[in-house]
Amino acid sequence: MSHVKKAAVLCAVSALALGAAFPAAAADRSDTKEKWDKPPASMSQVGGAQLGKPGTQVNLQGDAPVLPKDLTAKSWLVADAESGEVLAAHNPHWELPPASTLKMLFADTVLPKFPKTTTHKVAPSDLAGMGAGSSLAGIKEGYTYSVHDLWLGVFLRSGNDAVHVLSAMNQGVPRTVEDMQAHAEELQAGDTHVVSPDGYDMPGQHSSAYDLTLFARSGLQKADFREYAATTTAKLPDKQKKGKTSKRFEIQNTNRLLTGVPGALPAYKGIAGVKNGNTTNAGATFTGVAERGNRVLLVTVMNPKSTESNAVYKETARLFDWGFQADGKVAPVGHLVKPKSRTPAGRVSPSAGSAGPAKGAGHASVSGGGSGGSSGVGIALAIMGGVLVVLAGAVFVVRKKWPLRIDKR
Repeated sequence: MSHVKKAAVLCAVSALALGAAFPAAAADRSDTKEKWDKPPASMSQVGGAQLGKPGTQVNLQGDAPVLPKDLTAKSWLVADAESGEVLAAHNPHWELPPASTLKMLFADTVLPKFPKTTTHKVAPSDLAGMGAGSSLAGIKEGYTYSVHDLWLGVFLRSGNDAVHVLSAMNQGVPRTVEDMQAHAEELQAGDTHVVSPDGYDMPGQHSSAYDLTLFARSGLQKADFREYAATTTAKLPDKQKKGKTSKRFEIQNTNRLLTGVPGALPAYKGIAGVKNGNTTNAGATFTGVAERGNRVLLVTVMNPKSTESNAVYKETARLFDWGFQADGKVAPVGHLVKPKSRTPAGRVSPSAGSAGPAKGAGHASVSGGGSGGSSGVGIALAIMGGVLVVLAGAVFVVRKKWPLRIDKR
């Protein structure tokens, strides 16, 4: 039996054994269908009053391009990654199941706690409690992994096994959930309620396009986060003896805008992450970051109803195209708030209408991280300005340095 099949069997057994702590996702479907079929009449106004309105919000000016007409997602948002201005949005505060895009919050919370060179031997209890049908990176009990390997499993394969091992290192799943919820609150992500650290469908677990964009923006200010999110391929331990790896197997990033799908979907020019997801309740979800010219955009798309193949990526690409074309031609409909600790007293969770006219602020300058032995192809935004980067056949110039600075708003 292959290591992946063995892990899947262990997941199923563990899920049954721990059913009381982690109820099956199906148990929540009947009483949430109506809630997820139609957005609330009013939603949170964090980031601006216009963001709390249902439907599409955009303030076109002059010769601004119209939004793509073939958008079917329940919720989406387009924002300037540096200034935080929200250029357009559709039900951005609708609380929906996030799927594995919630792993961005997991990474932003837990990644700083362990140096990437730290090693950990996987115990059977580390892999307990994963939901049936979880996506897996191929982590094996009894094997020793570096933290670097585990994060590659999280970002590239969306491995719930890697998430649970890292959670075990962080004093367990309940503690990790608490840490994630506390960090969400620090980021003013009030639409988010964390139940499971891997994004698996759970009763009461939800987030929003707005909050997921906050998580991506915060995470991208960490060099290791940028590295993992933009790595296309890597190798994980396949055979070990006494903790020494003798053979590795290759994994590929499941972010299709980063890797492309031969004959079906090209890699998006300028893309550099961030995270995709797909579950029964959430449908397909995705948050991406891309750079073109002097602008870096963040786009989040949740649950397209289109039946076309790779719909979540295609709708994201259309929104990226629109955002780059609309540069300087739209008035923001709101803004991405900064963390509570960076907000003056009395201004937590601002909700003051429009964010005002677009600003021409430049990007902050710091160096990014290296590939650490995995494939460095695709680490676009972490590379020093002016370096040519080859990404799935597309060549482009990265002119700026990261991480982003938090706006002074």
